[in-house]
Amino acid sequence: MKRLPMRKIRDVLRLSAEGLSTRQIAASLAIGRTTLQGYLDRARDASLRWPLPKDLSDTDLERLIYPRTARDVSNRATQPDWAYIHRELRRKGVTLSLLWEEYRADHPEGYGYSRLSNRAPFVKPSDKGLSSPPSKSRR
Repeated sequence: MKRLPMRKIRDVLRLSAEGLSTRQIAASLAIGRTTLQGYLDRARDASLRWPLPKDLSDTDLERLIYPRTARDVSNRATQPDWAYIHRELRRKGVTLSLLWEEYRADHPEGYGYSRLSNRAPFVKPSDKGLSSPPSKSRR
C-alpha cells in the first residue's frame, strides 16, 4: 500500500465521516480505492474516528496508522562493526568474504553477503576477494 501524507489521511477520515462513498473519496483525493480502503481499515483498527483529537500530531497519527510490530523490529539485522571491517580489509589476505563469515557466525540472523557488500561503500572489488578485470595493456 502506498504511504499517503498525513494530511490526506486526515482528509480520508473526514470525508468518510461525512458519508461519502469510497469511490467518491478516492476520486476527490486522487488515490486508488484499494489504498483508500486500506487506510480506512487501519484507522478502524487503531480506533480512530473523525473528528480527530486536536492535540493529535501528524507524528502521533502516523504511529497509530503504521504501528510497528514485534516482527518488524526482530527482522532488523544487527549492524556490523563497519570500522572493524574497514580496518581488517587493509590487512593482507583479509577479504570481505572472510569478515562476513565471522559476522554471520556471531549474528546468524544478520546481513547476507550481498547485502553486506552493498552496504559497505568503502569496499573495492579487490577487497571482496574478486579479481578486477585485466587492463587493456595485459590483454
